[in-house]
Amino acid sequence: MIGWLALAGAAGLAGAWSWEKSHRKTHPVPPGFRPEVELPYQQEFELYHNPLSLCSMKTRVCMAELRIPYRGHTIDLIETGRYETISRRFLAVNPAGTVPVLVHRGHPIYESHEQIRYAAAHAPPHSPSLVPADPALRAEMERWIDASSLSGDPIRHPETSIGNTVPRLTVQLFAAMIEEIPYWNILEGLLFHFDRTRPVLFLTLKARGLERLHTLAPVMRLVTVGRKYVIAHLDALEQQLVERGGPWILGEPFSLADVSWMVIFERLRQVDNEHVFLGSGLRPACTAYWNRLKERPSYAEAITGHPHPLIDHGIRRLREVKAADPVLREALEGRHG
Repeated sequence: MIGWLALAGAAGLAGAWSWEKSHRKTHPVPPGFRPEVELPYQQEFELYHNPLSLCSMKTRVCMAELRIPYRGHTIDLIETGRYETISRRFLAVNPAGTVPVLVHRGHPIYESHEQIRYAAAHAPPHSPSLVPADPALRAEMERWIDASSLSGDPIRHPETSIGNTVPRLTVQLFAAMIEEIPYWNILEGLLFHFDRTRPVLFLTLKARGLERLHTLAPVMRLVTVGRKYVIAHLDALEQQLVERGGPWILGEPFSLADVSWMVIFERLRQVDNEHVFLGSGLRPACTAYWNRLKERPSYAEAITGHPHPLIDHGIRRLREVKAADPVLREALEGRHG
């Protein structure tokens, strides 16, 4: 009798999982504006975003710079507590299960580098221009947007952009944040996430703990390679800033290129790596540039104005543990670049 009950229970669980899985369909979506997709909306612009997401920060900064009001919908990633991105509700907004999603009059725009271009093109007349009129400068801006954006396969191609490289350094922040996230919330990813390598990584980070992160050889390879390419990308930016004479990437005009790079430097701050790449007189042009970016109202409005307790915990814990363990600190920071 007990055996039959156990079998029936297992069959019921399998059936429930199968039903839930069938209602969480995911698939890639083309980047850019999708006029054929219609979503419910209450305001002209709406934004589905996350406080930690680098791409979400970029779109929020752009909207702040353009002074475009929007209705925000905060969506959790597992890094900020739970897999809301693979919920049935959110997959109706973005079947790819990623944030941010900018919605204009009910039509979504996917991928942050496309969202900032779209927002700049559809900003109200009173908005400042973030796109230079000169075609040569505009082409240069596009190259620097691409140089900062997440694109393609970031694991296989960190050399493509610093946006593909910085996630490798972010793993140390995840390892600190995940201390506060229950195992069950991570296990949901094994059941329903389209990329199961992520929940496996997060389970490993939680089980091993931040203090022993440097004993995970695959993770340390990610960090080491990431550090190498961050150095290369920042060296290229340093040269550009020197040649242009500042204060911004294109020289005098502040553009979408600067919007894109602001969030890169913010991530370096969050993972306690500013001193690694900018300390002791390294890259003085980048250091001055970053200081100017932090003074812009959009930085306070779109970045520090969206705090999260898990991010605060992760930043604090990462600094505490590195300060207490020189071996771990050396493993994570290497020799300053």
